[in-house]
Amino acid sequence: MTESNSIKLLKPKLSKVLPETNLSSEDIFKEASFSSSFIKDCCIENLDSSHVSFDEIIFKNVIFRNVSLNNLELTDVRFENCDLSNADLREASIHRVEFINCKLVGTNLSDSTLRNVTFKNCSGKYALLRFADLKLVSFDSCQIPSSDFEESQFSKVEFKNSDMTQCQLSGVMLKGIDFSTCEIDGLGARTSDVYGAIVTDAQAISLARLLGIVIKK
Repeated sequence: MTESNSIKLLKPKLSKVLPETNLSSEDIFKEASFSSSFIKDCCIENLDSSHVSFDEIIFKNVIFRNVSLNNLELTDVRFENCDLSNADLREASIHRVEFINCKLVGTNLSDSTLRNVTFKNCSGKYALLRFADLKLVSFDSCQIPSSDFEESQFSKVEFKNSDMTQCQLSGVMLKGIDFSTCEIDGLGARTSDVYGAIVTDAQAISLARLLGIVIKK
């Protein structure tokens, strides 16, 4: 996919004006539900909960520290300049969500379902998306080296202008995925995984190692 043929994502459905809401860790108990709020300039920390849902929410300048939110539901949510590093968000359901200028270092989204999700200008080294189900997902200008997508399902997923050095994509069908604007040195994948992937001449030489080909200069 070239930029002119970028996938069309549905954006979060957000009201033009959302009431500003204070949120603390004590508010986020099991099966808690939050909607139609603007949450900014706070730190949510030392949290261990599950089955929490956020609907029509903007998080801005929010730090999530030492947070575990398994089976999280996010619908029509935007994260701006937030830090979710090392957050445990396994088995999340994420629909019409944007992560803009966010830190996602070591964030665990394994076994999650992502639909119409944008990651833009995010730092996500060591992010975990193993066994995740991604459909209509865009990584644009992201730093995601050494992230792990092992055995994930991709459908209409794009990577643009991103650092994917040493990403693990073993078990992921990459046919039709355009890596031509990305850094993919050390990409981890099987020979069958990269069949049909779109790469530059230089990237093809790097991927040739996966095929056991020795390139003689």
